[in-house]
Amino acid sequence: MCGIVAFTGTVDTIPVLLGGLRRLEYRGYDSAGVALQLPTEIKTIKRQGKVLQLHEAVDKAIAAGELGQMPTTGIGHTRWATHGIPNEANAHPHSDCTGEVAVVHNGIIENHAHLRAALSERGHRFFSQTDTEVIAHLIEEEYQATPGDLAQAVRTTVAQLSGSFALAICHAKHPGVLVVTRNDSPLVVGKAAYGVLAASDTPAIIEHTRRVYFLDDRDVAVLHQNGTIDFFDPAGTAYSPTAVTIEWDLEDAERGGYPDFMLKEIHEQPKVIKDTLAGRFDDKNHQILFEELALSAQEMSDVDRVIIVACGTSYHAGLIGKDLLEAWGRLPVEVAYASEFRYRNPLLTAQTLVIAISQSGETADTLEAVKLARRAGAHVLAITNVVGSRITMEANNVVFIKAHIEIAVAATKSFLAQVAQLTLLAAHIAQQRGEVDGRWVSELYEHMQELPAKIEELLTDTATAAIERCAAECAAAQTALFIGRGVGATTCYEGALKLKEISYLHAEAFAAGEIKHGPIALIDPEGLSDPRRQTPVIAVTCQSATYDKMLANIEEMQARGAKVIALATVGDERIAQLTPYVISIPKVRECLSPILASVPLQLFARFVALIRGANVDQPRNLAKSVTVE
Repeated sequence: MCGIVAFTGTVDTIPVLLGGLRRLEYRGYDSAGVALQLPTEIKTIKRQGKVLQLHEAVDKAIAAGELGQMPTTGIGHTRWATHGIPNEANAHPHSDCTGEVAVVHNGIIENHAHLRAALSERGHRFFSQTDTEVIAHLIEEEYQATPGDLAQAVRTTVAQLSGSFALAICHAKHPGVLVVTRNDSPLVVGKAAYGVLAASDTPAIIEHTRRVYFLDDRDVAVLHQNGTIDFFDPAGTAYSPTAVTIEWDLEDAERGGYPDFMLKEIHEQPKVIKDTLAGRFDDKNHQILFEELALSAQEMSDVDRVIIVACGTSYHAGLIGKDLLEAWGRLPVEVAYASEFRYRNPLLTAQTLVIAISQSGETADTLEAVKLARRAGAHVLAITNVVGSRITMEANNVVFIKAHIEIAVAATKSFLAQVAQLTLLAAHIAQQRGEVDGRWVSELYEHMQELPAKIEELLTDTATAAIERCAAECAAAQTALFIGRGVGATTCYEGALKLKEISYLHAEAFAAGEIKHGPIALIDPEGLSDPRRQTPVIAVTCQSATYDKMLANIEEMQARGAKVIALATVGDERIAQLTPYVISIPKVRECLSPILASVPLQLFARFVALIRGANVDQPRNLAKSVTVE
């Protein structure tokens, strides 16, 4: 996720911009840059790499006298590559043909290709591969139509944009003035004693002010050097927003006001799903788009099997992907632990598609599996969260998930992003192979677009209170069992992993039909007479083709002394008659239920961990990225 910092005031803007960018480094990025407003021009300095490299470049410019008197107005940016590879040319800020406009952007402009083609026809010259550069050129045109009115030029520009964006703009002919706006991407504006600031997140500006303002979608704010701010709605009508006082300190602000990063990242999941879906559907041709895969329909038809290699949480995402690929694409799919893959002489040919999943892109076992597959002539597609990671260099093609930086060790939003991306990929492959038609794909995509709002329902106080109550019933247990059927079973594997890795409560997951083939012996029969001895069984019991069988499995557990906690579709009266411990989730297509059901399982594990006194962000013995075998 890109980071934005903007400042205009009466003090040197450089420390404000660079300090703010450092505060945003947790968001993840591959390049950084600033645009500084000088008396007669905009001076842009950009570097691939870290903010440290940008800082060094700015210091050299100062030492060489390139900046003259210290600038007091500027914009800064850290980029997480989406359109165009990470390099200096694609780094922000971006300028127009005249060099008078500078823009930084967080988000994705979905109609950038159409806008770029039209601008090129009108004579505009582009110097990057990014979607952002079209914004600078549009502002250039609109400013020519309304000379002197930068705010109006920005307003008419954003009216042409589809997608998500937070923007900060400066113009050489408007010294001491910045214009900011947003749509579906965060942006906060604040006042300090020595100027005004804007940023994509509060950590960047909390050092300077605790009084901030939040813009509604497509509102425009004009920041002036004298410390005033003008706010306008999309129609250009001025208004006065209410200031919000930030109560937390700088350390807390890095968590966005949440008590821990895990909860913060769970709450970011609706946005992650939105970002994953953005730009993936061609509504004219009713197609899921995966240009990164670079395999034609014929080449995809020639694929005779798929092998998914991954570790840990990514492995569980792969299990869900297997179910969908086999059901929709009619391809045989194997999911292999990357740590075992290269030691068993796997069958690989040129017709094998290997999908390697790694959140960090640096997982040692997965990297070795990729290298083996490439040597055997298989086509390797990597799914990762980190631009420039080693897996991106080893694979034939790369699909980036849109989870952005994830700080808590236990993966939450990256898992949901992986599952959502695999769901789209399975639909794409099925369509390329002629197994599904455009109508089917359109309906699936429409249902996926409903997921963010449904996840929001699971994050309400009422929903989380029910989850916390169920967690309290399990916190003192010695072991917990998870059961489900179909994609419900694969969802359980991830739920059990979350519980044991952050709460240290032993947990195992099973396909519900397998319980009577051994695992049912783990249920303590003393639970029939002593509620304190009941073995917790977490049952994923959403509406599905195997729903009735799941109810029978639940009754088997209870008959032997289990305490059943059920994840069930909202309004399910039958499950409510079986157990008082019910976590309700919104109704959804069975194939999409892992995305919804995983959210309460994440919250459940977190609540158990907190009750047991564990550190949910940094569980013992674990690291975010496993870079050794």
